[in-house]
Amino acid sequence: MSDFTGHCLCGAVTFTGSWGGDPLRACHCTQCRRWSGHVWAAAGTADLTIRGAVKWFRSSDIAERGFCPQCGSSLFWRRLDGGGIEVAPGAVDNPTGIRLQGHIFVADKGDYYDIADGLPQEPQG
Repeated sequence: MSDFTGHCLCGAVTFTGSWGGDPLRACHCTQCRRWSGHVWAAAGTADLTIRGAVKWFRSSDIAERGFCPQCGSSLFWRRLDGGGIEVAPGAVDNPTGIRLQGHIFVADKGDYYDIADGLPQEPQG
């Protein structure tokens, strides 16, 4: 039995999985903001089954990002060393079963917003 199900905007990519690994945190780094158009958030999975074609973009020396090649939905982030896949909670069907735990790379955040939710903030990752 899975903890969650989800899909991209057009439905061409669907997935099921169980939560595990990294907690849900919002990343404010420049790459994540450019990738998502604002703040990127993702949570680690213990296992994940993906159905449909996912396009992977190598965004750094350590990671790549997965998206739907049809609608462009930003869905996944994974380490190149095989450390597991993180999932964007916005693509997960309700109820997600998770809550935001904090913010990372806040030293790089955009100047157009404030972080005022009282959650822990890390200057870097």
